[in-house]
Amino acid sequence: MELSAQQIEAFHREGYLFLPELFTPEEVAVLRDEAEAIYAADRPEIWRERSGAPRTAFAAHQYNEAFGLLGRHPRMIEPIEQVFGEKLYMHQFKINAKSAFTGDVWQWHQDYGTWARDDGMPEPRAMNIAVFLDEVMHINGPLMLVPRSHTHGTLAAGHDKSTTSYPLWTLDEATVTKLVAEGGIVTPVGKPGGLLMFHGNLVHGSAGNITPYPRKIVYLTLNACSNHIRTPTRAEYIAHRDFTPIEPCEDGALLAYAQKAQAKAA
Repeated sequence: MELSAQQIEAFHREGYLFLPELFTPEEVAVLRDEAEAIYAADRPEIWRERSGAPRTAFAAHQYNEAFGLLGRHPRMIEPIEQVFGEKLYMHQFKINAKSAFTGDVWQWHQDYGTWARDDGMPEPRAMNIAVFLDEVMHINGPLMLVPRSHTHGTLAAGHDKSTTSYPLWTLDEATVTKLVAEGGIVTPVGKPGGLLMFHGNLVHGSAGNITPYPRKIVYLTLNACSNHIRTPTRAEYIAHRDFTPIEPCEDGALLAYAQKAQAKAA
């Protein structure tokens, strides 16, 4: 899969690119079922809200076949290799849940701020890829992006360890207010299977979900191999130390897995 010149130009200008329904309903359905099974497990990689609801499941590609295929899928890997011009490795893999009624906020932040401060990543040459497993609507805690905020570089941030169950390097209100006055806020929404890619320095966050509609999103952080982390402080399942270049699987591999799972369940 290749991005067009217009898509690449839009990404560099705005800091993000949204590709609706890139994965089929069959592919997404099996991933959604697998995610629910993972959330029900008792593993150190699964972090929960203070309510007990799942917040995020790290490193599912290492212990789940379906998510392992997603992590090597050419629809994920090839466009990012095209943007960076080199091979990639998996820096981080997580399945974020925004559970119905109980999904908590993600404060305003830049991801590269964390990768640099906590992991020793030299440059913001890592890309976030978000795959929608549920329909993402304006009402159920969608990701909010501040267009063009990536052009401001890595901003000063404070380490918030108390607002939620997940420590995060967050931006202050004055900084966010200034950036939003310049670029506004967009909320990419769409059906399951949509893919959102965004720059590591793009400012983003999300509100809580008080609706009956869950919002699960898979996040892959694909890092240029030459940009591997130098001084990790977080657990290996959060910031991976295996810098082996990803070799994409066949484009139909996830669909074949979904069909096999569907036949087994029948």
